Amino acid sequence: MDLIEKAKNYVSDKIANVPVPEATVADVDLKGFGLDGITLLAKVSVANPYGVPIPICQIAYVVKSNERVVASGTIPDPGSLKASASTVLEVTVKVPHSAAVSLVRDIAGDWDIDYCLELGLIIDLPVVGNFTIPISYKGEMKLPSVSDFFSGSSGETNEKVVTK
Repeated sequence: MDLIEKAKNYVSDKIANVPVPEATVADVDLKGFGLDGITLLAKVSVANPYGVPIPICQIAYVVKSNERVVASGTIPDPGSLKASASTVLEVTVKVPHSAAVSLVRDIAGDWDIDYCLELGLIIDLPVVGNFTIPISYKGEMKLPSVSDFFSGSSGETNEKVVTK
């Protein structure tokens, strides 16, 4: 029994010390707004410590404001992580207008939305299997004014999002 316990401890120590990819949100921009809602573009930098590419199974996202979920979804099969390098993933998040309208209390004070973007990158690690890299990012998004809707034809904007 003692030998089996030593083997279990050895394996658990080795697995606990295996390097895993690390991810951070590099930037969040207001990509655009239109009749279907507000589009956010999050740029996520993921460092892969392995000498082989790692497939990303999916990216799950949740956008919260005042602790309420305003948007959620998944992006299936977004590609893979480059071997022994950093990969920048562009995650497009759609926030419907109905969700933004429900945040009137937050918007009324300073014409912005304080939000929290939670991402889960689900990757397929050899031997270990599926592994989720959790990422959380807080920021505030300045909303366009009514005059912004009537100026320009595309409705696209390149405004930066202010982070906390």
